[in-house]
Amino acid sequence: MAKFIVSLSPHAHGKDSVERNMYGVILALVPALLVSFLYFGIGSVVVCAVSVAACVFFEWVISKYVMGRQPSITDGSAILTGLLLGFNLPSNLPLWIIIIGALVAIGIGKMTFGGLGCNPFNPALVGRCFLLVSFPAQMTSWPVVGQLTSYADAATGATPLSLMKTAIKEGDASYLEQLPDSLTLLLGNVPEGAGTIGEVCALALLIGLVYMLWRKIITWHIPVSIIATVFVFCGLLHLASPIYADPVSAILSGGLMLGAIFMATDYVTSPMTHKGQLIYGVCIGLLTVIIRNWGSYPEGMSFAILIMNAFTPLINTYIKPKRFGEVVSK
Repeated sequence: MAKFIVSLSPHAHGKDSVERNMYGVILALVPALLVSFLYFGIGSVVVCAVSVAACVFFEWVISKYVMGRQPSITDGSAILTGLLLGFNLPSNLPLWIIIIGALVAIGIGKMTFGGLGCNPFNPALVGRCFLLVSFPAQMTSWPVVGQLTSYADAATGATPLSLMKTAIKEGDASYLEQLPDSLTLLLGNVPEGAGTIGEVCALALLIGLVYMLWRKIITWHIPVSIIATVFVFCGLLHLASPIYADPVSAILSGGLMLGAIFMATDYVTSPMTHKGQLIYGVCIGLLTVIIRNWGSYPEGMSFAILIMNAFTPLINTYIKPKRFGEVVSK
């Protein structure tokens, strides 16, 4: 006799799964990964490989021996965390520091809260910010593009963001004349210090954005609201005083594209509704510009995202779609 199974709604089925989305994001990161290999050579390969391997290893160990459950490292989440952590590091960072960052990202940023789907903060950014505070000298030593023959002894230089910071600090707009042109920033072939591995080429990151929008892995609300907010805010500051960089240079410099496209759009740590995502994105954009221009660090994207991660539950609480059949009192 056939069983009649009764279950709660919804009864619709879709193609989405954790694995599909995780590996979809990883595939979207491939253009930026290949460009980083081209520009930074062996350093980029070593940092990314060690970061991914360490994150997968720590998730396996913590899941099996600390939490006592079957490891789920094949779902792609640990690989993605390791890749994003590597993208947020300089290409000459010592291996032992990378391993510490991976342990913090997985152990504290993810598994402490229960694992995938339970973490309130982006794990890769937790690892990056921990390393930035703990090892500021190593984390702000930026190899020059084209150092393909050496990993530990790569020459370093000033990034566009550090030039922008110096112009504001000294009140001298002449420092901005040293900034690369917009096309150079878009392609990432910066003659001086380019920054972290993943932020080197804005064009490669935009290709990843187009792919994820096409695959419907993310929506446009968060990345567009962040980029538009930074453009408007920086444009107003540039009009008010020449010591502030033009908005196009601000958008194409540093980790703004990487953060807006791949970090802020994390499913777990971002708001669920489109309206909430717009509010979330605008606030990240504002905080990024504020920290960049008047904070202690030249880059503010990571801190801005983590701050707004903390506000995501509040946004989800107060920004909700109207329930079907709900009567609104007048």
